Amino acid sequence: MQMVFNFVASQLGWFTSVFGGANQMPWLGPLAVVVIVGVHLMMARRPQSELALILICGLFGAAFDSVMVSLGWVSYPSGTFAAGFAPYWIIAMWMLFATTLNVSLKWLRRAPLLAAAIGLVAGPLTYIAGAKLGGIDLVNRFAALAMLGVGWAIMMPYLSIIAERFDGISPRPERIARRAAAPGEA
Repeated sequence: MQMVFNFVASQLGWFTSVFGGANQMPWLGPLAVVVIVGVHLMMARRPQSELALILICGLFGAAFDSVMVSLGWVSYPSGTFAAGFAPYWIIAMWMLFATTLNVSLKWLRRAPLLAAAIGLVAGPLTYIAGAKLGGIDLVNRFAALAMLGVGWAIMMPYLSIIAERFDGISPRPERIARRAAAPGEA
């Protein structure tokens, strides 16, 4: 059930963010993300670990998307707080993405090559979808999509490794080992 909620919530947050960014309501996405992240943290076994992961992903996303903006390969219609930086609603989307890494995308941890392949394809596709909805302008389409593909191909496996380190959702490994050794104890 948690996996289904996580997937649906992330899709809803993504759409709300892009819709808000495209329609001069850049605050709409981050508002939805705050609610979704709040629920995610309430469901976490170790919310401080998940929060650390969310902040790390936010920093990665801010840096990556700001490079894309600085190079003039992408632009956004709203929510930019300074020239050359990604808008705050995109950074919120990266934080939203972090909530999927230990839930609906957890399976990618054991398949780094598949994670890279998915990043190579899905990363650019999400930006194309965002452009179709009016939330992003792919100014230099070829360069932007190439950088997005390469960037996401590198980041997906790397973020999966970071997510495993900061996994606040799964039971702790030592607790699982204890349960396996003594099934009657909790």
